[in-house]
Amino acid sequence: MTAVIQRTYAALIALSLFLAGSATLFASTQQPEYAVGPLDVLTITVWEQADLSGRFTVGADGDISYPLLGNVRVTGLTPRAIEALLRSRLADGYLKKPQVTVEVTQFLSQRIFMMGEVTTPGPLPLTGELTLLEALARAGGVTENAGGELVLLRSARGPDSQGGPLAAGAKDVSELARVSIRDLRAGTFSQNVTLQDGDTIFVPRAEAVYVLGQVNNPGSYTIEPGMTVLRAISLAGGVTQIGSTTRVKIVRILGGKKTEIKAKLDDVIKPGDSVMVGTRLF
Repeated sequence: MTAVIQRTYAALIALSLFLAGSATLFASTQQPEYAVGPLDVLTITVWEQADLSGRFTVGADGDISYPLLGNVRVTGLTPRAIEALLRSRLADGYLKKPQVTVEVTQFLSQRIFMMGEVTTPGPLPLTGELTLLEALARAGGVTENAGGELVLLRSARGPDSQGGPLAAGAKDVSELARVSIRDLRAGTFSQNVTLQDGDTIFVPRAEAVYVLGQVNNPGSYTIEPGMTVLRAISLAGGVTQIGSTTRVKIVRILGGKKTEIKAKLDDVIKPGDSVMVGTRLF
């Protein structure tokens, strides 16, 4: 019986250690709490003090104008830190053990911009840690005209250095990454970049190639990264009974002039190319 009790006691200790470790791991992986900034709107509630409760907008200087206390600097603080600050200030000669709660009603100080072929383009509030995939979901996903990748633009001047979406090629704007939307959706986490205040995500419109001549379904097709002549012909339903995969040429515009290039099946094509499949020799 003693041995059974000892084993049971040991199992309980092991379970307690496991649960404690799991709780620590869970706590360590929580997202950092939002830091308040200019233009954010706070709802502050002081228990049984209606005159001290209400909505307060953070000014451009990072302060709120608060009854009894005047200007209170809150920028850079989390809602919990602001609660502690107000409790301390109100308890210093105004109220006995004040109970204060602070919530961010409108997140306006930090934002990113979703542009291009997304369902709902425009600014998105940055309410905490936000990844590319989450931002794409908040914007309603991509449209049917979207290309296969998105472009992440970031200002070299750091967060909150501009008031609108960034433009590729502009001064102090760098192209941080080009990310495959397919890989992102497939869970390639190395592609799922964490965003910063002021980032712009641009989803370009899909570019097309044209497959013409002796194919079963001639027409335009959305180009894929690294698309080959063979892949383009496959998308067009393959060659007809009289078509030839050895008599293929690419028609490409170079310097404003039309150029014809004899093509092999493993040649990589470019946006705007026309793949022409000829008739086989009998």
